Amino acid sequence: MDFEFSTELLRQNPFYELTALLGITAIVAFLGNQLRQPIIVSFIAVGVLVGPSALDIVHSDDSIALLAQLGIAILLFLVGLKLDLKLIRTLGVVAVATGLGQVFFTSLIGFGLCLLLGFDPLTSLYVAVALTLSSTIIIVKMLTDKREVDALHGKIAIGFLIVQDLVVVIAMVVLSATGIGQEEAGSLGQRLVEIALGAGAMLIVTVLFIRYWANPLMAVVARSQEQLLIFAVALATVFATLGHLLGFSKELGGLLAGVALASTPYREAIISKLASLRDFLLLFFFIALGSQLDLSILGTQIGPALLLSFFVLIGNPLIVMIIMGLMGYRNRTGFLAGLTVAQISEFSLIFIAMGITIGHLNNDALGLVTLVGLITIALSVYMISHSHYLYEKLSPWLAWFDFKVNFTREVSDGAEAHSIEVLVCGAGRYGSEIIEHLLANGVKVGVIDFNPDKFDYWRKRGVPAFFGGISDAEFISHLSLNQVKWFVATLPRDALGPRYEDPRRRMLSMLKENGFSGQIAMAVEQRNDAERLQKLGVDTIMMPYKDAASLSAQQISDSVLS
Repeated sequence: MDFEFSTELLRQNPFYELTALLGITAIVAFLGNQLRQPIIVSFIAVGVLVGPSALDIVHSDDSIALLAQLGIAILLFLVGLKLDLKLIRTLGVVAVATGLGQVFFTSLIGFGLCLLLGFDPLTSLYVAVALTLSSTIIIVKMLTDKREVDALHGKIAIGFLIVQDLVVVIAMVVLSATGIGQEEAGSLGQRLVEIALGAGAMLIVTVLFIRYWANPLMAVVARSQEQLLIFAVALATVFATLGHLLGFSKELGGLLAGVALASTPYREAIISKLASLRDFLLLFFFIALGSQLDLSILGTQIGPALLLSFFVLIGNPLIVMIIMGLMGYRNRTGFLAGLTVAQISEFSLIFIAMGITIGHLNNDALGLVTLVGLITIALSVYMISHSHYLYEKLSPWLAWFDFKVNFTREVSDGAEAHSIEVLVCGAGRYGSEIIEHLLANGVKVGVIDFNPDKFDYWRKRGVPAFFGGISDAEFISHLSLNQVKWFVATLPRDALGPRYEDPRRRMLSMLKENGFSGQIAMAVEQRNDAERLQKLGVDTIMMPYKDAASLSAQQISDSVLS
């Protein structure tokens, strides 16, 4: 009776409902943090908990959906800020090839599995297409949390996820035409042409904005920090709306808004201002997703769902690895990118729901895809969170996917490490300052980074640059480290928080295994990290914030006392 009264009270006022949702989220997020779980797992748990299968307290569907869509637009806008036209040209081929290849082979194999499970051909076709769609929102959030949006595998993953989104649009256009039933024969083709023209128009607008308006306009807007925030959100929503009106997704529109500002010097300021807003609004995406899940319709689909989930979790990454390997990428890059397709998307549920509305499917198909979604999303979050650890453990078996193709897509400048005195791993802001000072002092410096932009920058400066990651055993084994006197690691932990693996441990172990006998310096942010790493053999601990504060305080003290 008390529970019924509380539920009725929440329905009386949307603000009461919002209060309850935020309170539940705070509790679940706190428990998840204590259990060292990724925040997305807590968000998914909240979505299911407040949905119709549990507490059933979400009734302001339109308001929740609006906040969710705003969060998605801002998320993709921030991703777009990390991209530029040069990068799109560079990675466009692998994104299209991998995206279309994964969709084709997943559909083909998924269709065969569904037939073997006893489903009719039409249901098998729907389910097979649903298995190809990965969640752009979840993947981008995970890559952002792990600071891997700028990494090569992160950029490639975002590229082929965009290709998947375009496939979704086309598939739903086809479904819509089928649902109308008696449309004119040319209506489907006409609709597809309209979408292509709309996408072309958006690209032209984006290019013109970058060329003529972005820098002058932002120079005026950035005079006020509040105005900068409002303008950024407005631009993201305007482009998302245009994308929707022109026939493709809000996500792609939001992404293009970010690309439009990616070349301006204000993008880092925008990113820092919108990051917290993005995380808050994405909560409502997961609440909206959970409110669509009705676990009562799962029925007897557990067996088929487990088989199809296994295929999505294992088969999809393998398909991506094979395609990228044949295109000249190392199996490590293929593995890390492939893990991002190890789940199905919220659009998979929408796709199946459209099939039910048209009359092609029954609720059993929706129950099956819902269960596959719950299994694959929950497990893939952990797989992506611990991707480098998984690669380390599975690397002996992944050697089967090394096709001995020249790694033309992942090249160093050919410099020999034996001509380098100091090898700096991580060319971020702190690392770049160290490199500049060493170069100014006449030291022979080499750079390791897994960000294509930073790799290209130092290579063009004439500094020996190596493209790779510190937890990649194959990469480190190809470096000649015998004459290197100092190995300096300036990059932070591989991800936020203690729940993810720390690749620096692995790096230290591999340096020893490959005969490095010089000294090691490492930047850390926390004192407990410093103590632990010193025990593992790090010679010099650099604490940027502490060191900078000590130096500044000393200068101020000297000035006061003089």
